[in-house]
Amino acid sequence: MSSTVANVDQFEDEVAPRKPRRQSTSHLKDVPPERSVRETLKQASKDFVKTVDRRRAFTKDELERFGRTLLEQHDLEEKYLGFAMVLIGNEFWKEQFLAVPFEKRMLLLPHCLKHVDGCPADYDEFGLQCETCGACSIADFKGKAEKLGYKVLVAEGTPIILKLIVSGYIDGILGVACLNVLEKAIDKVLIAGVPSYAVPLHSGDCKNTSFDLEWLMEIIDQYEPEPTITTLGYVPLLRASSNLFERDFDDLVPATRTAAAKKGFAPLAETERIGREYLSKGGKRFRPFVTLAAYDAMMRSREEDETPADQTVELPTAVKQTAMAIEAFHKASLIHDDIEDDDLYRYGEPTLHRRFDTSTAINVGDYLLGLGYRLVSQQAKSLDPVKVSDILDRFADAHVKLSEGQGAELAWRTASDKTLAPMDALKIYALKTAPAFEAALYGGLRLAGDVGELEEVVTGFSRQMGVGFQILNDLKDWKGDGDNKLLVGQDAMAMRPTLLLALALEAGSDEDRDQLQSLLNKTERTPEDAQLIRSIYSRTNVFGRAGKLVDKARSRCEAYADDVEPLELRQLLYYLVDTVLAEETGPTPLELMNASAGTLSLPIVSV
Repeated sequence: MSSTVANVDQFEDEVAPRKPRRQSTSHLKDVPPERSVRETLKQASKDFVKTVDRRRAFTKDELERFGRTLLEQHDLEEKYLGFAMVLIGNEFWKEQFLAVPFEKRMLLLPHCLKHVDGCPADYDEFGLQCETCGACSIADFKGKAEKLGYKVLVAEGTPIILKLIVSGYIDGILGVACLNVLEKAIDKVLIAGVPSYAVPLHSGDCKNTSFDLEWLMEIIDQYEPEPTITTLGYVPLLRASSNLFERDFDDLVPATRTAAAKKGFAPLAETERIGREYLSKGGKRFRPFVTLAAYDAMMRSREEDETPADQTVELPTAVKQTAMAIEAFHKASLIHDDIEDDDLYRYGEPTLHRRFDTSTAINVGDYLLGLGYRLVSQQAKSLDPVKVSDILDRFADAHVKLSEGQGAELAWRTASDKTLAPMDALKIYALKTAPAFEAALYGGLRLAGDVGELEEVVTGFSRQMGVGFQILNDLKDWKGDGDNKLLVGQDAMAMRPTLLLALALEAGSDEDRDQLQSLLNKTERTPEDAQLIRSIYSRTNVFGRAGKLVDKARSRCEAYADDVEPLELRQLLYYLVDTVLAEETGPTPLELMNASAGTLSLPIVSV
């Protein structure tokens, strides 16, 4: 083991126990070749689900246990585990999927069903723009589904699906896919509580594939309202988080100077106008969701009767405004960070200091900081002042740590000695990113009551989450990001003290290190320099090693969650691991929603 990995292990062990990484599942994704066996398992899954508590969504580990039990009962090999898990998931959600109106369903088809030779359709960021020409089977399914009212998507991007669900356009999914794709859907869609039904392809061979057409056709036109059981999931909370910035925004962040200003330019109202606009737009809004979901988990754990999953989540104004404050702090840090890094794009648009000027951007960032603290402090009128004080103290601590982390980065940039060890980069990450997750999680828990013994979990879990998230962000820098910066390799071109750079400096040859140091000392870098950086990172296996560190962060987070009580909070922590620390492998969701107008733009979906 290299000294780097040993140092990283030491850093991680300070805050969490070891937990083995999840093993590869490639050997568990065979589909039984005999139709009779597939039908037998399908019927057996119906009987099995009758013994399962369907009032709450399962975790992936629980679903795996269900699948293994089913295989053991029928003396079938472990290689069919993925298939068994899909069938159990189908029966778990089938009743609730059939209760979703056709116009609120999506039919998700794989691009491998298309006729490869002569297909006139083109791809865009959403998938295949199917022409319904009749040259392949896609046309049959697409036409039938669209007549019923389905939205049809020919793609394999679960982030896109989640965006559509959160937007409120889709409530259920009927999908055809291979087990590799369905495994990712289990992580990102099913555990969120989205009613879904999947028809597995018989193999993962994209060129020669087939599936049981009858399974698809027997369910595509069924509609059975009023399910007997409604499963509790995270979709209502995801939508509630989104609504903070759309439906509820004016009530939670009322415009005072803007509303009072006369038509035309009003200098006193300009900061409020820009700040509110920036706060309401863009981003994944994970941090507000964490606050809402943490509060909800603790409150539900104390109730005897669970709120149905399709019922609107009732959240007090104090909880909503605290979640809004978290986003205000986050947006302020982005504005200041973009200035310090001189970034070009944010949320698919020029950064604020480039749209206006640096002074205006600094001022708007400061305004959002003040707005965030005011949103929380105002709750002292309706909440226990001690509770409000505790939340404000945790938020202030997060700001101090974030500034220290950013300050360390700025100091490194101006230092004459540009050495950077992986441990240094990880410590900066722990200060820059983790405190925001910690503040969001703590805020929700404290609003629900005393945090008590959960203090250590909040700190340790958030630290691992922040580090893993930042490493993923470093990797994402090389893939481009339509939801954010747009430019591939932007962080690397700025030669920021990233973990990728630190790993390359340590593992590279003398020539590699000399080239990187030369680039660090340049005032301006070219596209050719970005290609050189990528080649060095690839040659030193930086991307692979960083990916392993993300896996380690996931395991550490799961280790913290394993013993958490109540169950509702433990499930939330597992869900955060599977979403925040999940690498997006599908198409990038470019401007799916226009937040201000609430509209949707999907070239290949009938809306």
